[in-house]
Amino acid sequence: MASWALIALAALAAAQASDKRGLCFTPNPEFPSDNHIWDAPGSRLSWYYNYGPSPSPAYVDRPQDEFEFIPMMWGVGPNPDDTNFLDTVRGLIDSGTEIRHVLGFNEPNGQFDTGGSEIAPAVAARAWVANFEPLGRMGVKLGLPACTGAPDGLVWLKDFLGNCSEIVSTGSETRNCTWDFLPVHWYDNFEGLASHIGERLATWPGSEIWVTEYAYAHRDLAETQAFFHQTLDWFDREDFIGKYTYFGAFRSATANVGVNAAFLNNDGELTDIGAEYVGEEPRGILPDTGKASGHTVSVVVMGMSLVASVILVSV
Repeated sequence: MASWALIALAALAAAQASDKRGLCFTPNPEFPSDNHIWDAPGSRLSWYYNYGPSPSPAYVDRPQDEFEFIPMMWGVGPNPDDTNFLDTVRGLIDSGTEIRHVLGFNEPNGQFDTGGSEIAPAVAARAWVANFEPLGRMGVKLGLPACTGAPDGLVWLKDFLGNCSEIVSTGSETRNCTWDFLPVHWYDNFEGLASHIGERLATWPGSEIWVTEYAYAHRDLAETQAFFHQTLDWFDREDFIGKYTYFGAFRSATANVGVNAAFLNNDGELTDIGAEYVGEEPRGILPDTGKASGHTVSVVVMGMSLVASVILVSV
């Protein structure tokens, strides 16, 4: 094959969706047109999650092999043994949606008022056995709860798995709960992220790591961009990174992790890191440009709290 043809094929492959790169979907109801920036033709994003068990209306008609929806059980309601999440996911499967992965609880070691689901390990273990173990037996890949980057996250996970083992073990037979990959969250520097992931790999050798929320929060533009490029290069290169989702798919005026982390400026134009993430050519759009909506309350935080409230009320 001629060299120019090989170059063309390489360019085409680079423009196609990445098996790893995904969307942490936090929609802004003021600007619904922003939703389709992420799944536009040529986007490198191949999957998304929305902190809930059901596909987002914006993407409900997208085939799973083009833009995979991954359900999450965000938190646990008053009855840890209920099976609402399991029933919802089974309903999707029964209706023809190919659910291949599910995600466990969102930052269970974090406080509710800062976006965490704040669940005791013993309670989370009961909910896991009721909802996730049956899905594992159906062949669905299970992602452990995604703890915060704080040191107590590792302690929480160990306690959770210990409690889970106690529930599923019978008599003299000791068993462990089922899981397939380990999600992590991180909002500090690259060295800290590498150490954090290394600690997980040392604790559970051979694990597949998913980085389901990350950014270098509240930093200047140069530091933010440098961190972004380091992580993309590392994540795409390392086999132990299964998937990743940068936390930045929103306008800068509503970013609760700092203006410079946002994928969109105040007018909904892709910033340089936003353009690179979806596979477009950067155009030098600065995050703090454009006309702000006038709302100072973070839509990202509001959206996550709304999801949490809906989930907890429904269980």
